[in-house]
Amino acid sequence: MSKHHHKGMSRRRFLGTASCAAIGSTTLLSSILNLGLANSLAGMSLPPKVAGGNYKALVCILLAGGNDSFNMLVPRNGNHYTEYSNTRANLALSQGSLLPLNFTDSNGKQFGLHPSMPEVQTLFNNNKLSFVSNIGTLVEPTSKSQYLNGSVNIPVGLLSHADQIQQWQTSIPQTRSSKGWGGRMADILHSGNANQNISMNISLSGTNIFQVGDSIEEYAIRASAGGSVGINVHNGNSGLDMALSEGVDNLLSQQYSDIFKSTFTNKIKNSQDNHLQFSSALAGISPLATSFSNNPVSANMELIAKTIAARNTLGVNRQTFFVNFGGWDHHDEVLDNQTAMLGVVSKALSEFEAALQELGLADCVTTFTISDFGRTLTSNGNGSDHAWGGNVMVMGDAVNGGQIFGEYPSLALNSASDVGGAILLPNISTDEYFAELAQWFGVSNTDLPYVLPNIGNFYSVGSGNAPIGFMQ
Repeated sequence: MSKHHHKGMSRRRFLGTASCAAIGSTTLLSSILNLGLANSLAGMSLPPKVAGGNYKALVCILLAGGNDSFNMLVPRNGNHYTEYSNTRANLALSQGSLLPLNFTDSNGKQFGLHPSMPEVQTLFNNNKLSFVSNIGTLVEPTSKSQYLNGSVNIPVGLLSHADQIQQWQTSIPQTRSSKGWGGRMADILHSGNANQNISMNISLSGTNIFQVGDSIEEYAIRASAGGSVGINVHNGNSGLDMALSEGVDNLLSQQYSDIFKSTFTNKIKNSQDNHLQFSSALAGISPLATSFSNNPVSANMELIAKTIAARNTLGVNRQTFFVNFGGWDHHDEVLDNQTAMLGVVSKALSEFEAALQELGLADCVTTFTISDFGRTLTSNGNGSDHAWGGNVMVMGDAVNGGQIFGEYPSLALNSASDVGGAILLPNISTDEYFAELAQWFGVSNTDLPYVLPNIGNFYSVGSGNAPIGFMQ
């Protein structure tokens, strides 16, 4: 498949050379981020309708910093809990504090959640959410012996924040890349949206790698601004605001022979037009009855729900959303930090699911988590260090809920999954996880290797089987 490259000045080159004095750096950055690029690789073939019509959305929540996810999802019975407790030592949660899940794996292992996650417990036990266990970046299938003797390719910069946070967004762990698998999906599917002005990839956290493709970039919105961000002086009523607004309009209405000035003004004008269109669409929706908590993650999820509610006015049937919730690099005070932060995630997921039920779109939206990596099973004193395999969550009515997919590993030191230093070797690749989400989203088997170049190392695309099985 040929790739269409956006011609002209790139966003990053533009940001690196432009002078922002005329309008202000914040306005310029918002304008450039809000520019939807309309080219696409091919038209999309829509799957059969679900209850909400042909609309589908993927919501990615990045727990940036490396979530200690073996304290999020914990074995709670018999020797399985004892093994966990012995290895985790002073990081272990008490057995009685774990929130029981209605699931037992093939080894008789039962599970509980961190006590700050009662909402996720309810979602799981009501078959609205599942876990994928011991997942991580892999270039190719890797055994412990292959890893230890160096006979297999491993991800670049393994255990590095910068590299691993990038690779979870690109799913190309053998090299450093600035293009994400969400962006590559949009390259293929964007032309299926009637509205070609606003990108199908919407970020609540500014620029990111996940949503950047060859021809598509993210459209940035902010919960603190109530949605899209435009040129603020147009909203003011003071004499100064009106004078500044007139001056900005005059600058943007000029015809410039200089290619730099022309590119600058065209981008700002297009961005402002898109801002007005987006803002008008959100203003036209009815208020949600669902209440959201007063924290940044819940605020982001509320804005995503409102944007989804405006999908028909916006003229879209495919969207991705990206939320970055940082601060998970818990080398210290992991127990206290997770108590607060996992509670925020749990509430936000529950509130978002309730809003989707209110909109009648719970089967059309799938929410999933990613993180840089898992963390060491052993304590470094009061926290844990960078590791590899970890656990993630996926939520929605289209999910085969109430299950733990993949083999939850032994948490004993020197187990078959421990490659040294209490670091767990993943037994599921990010490619398999993302492939199943991409297939549900509408990416064809033919296009799957473009979205996920390594998928053939883990999954036979033409097999007719699901890569993991967590989507219906």
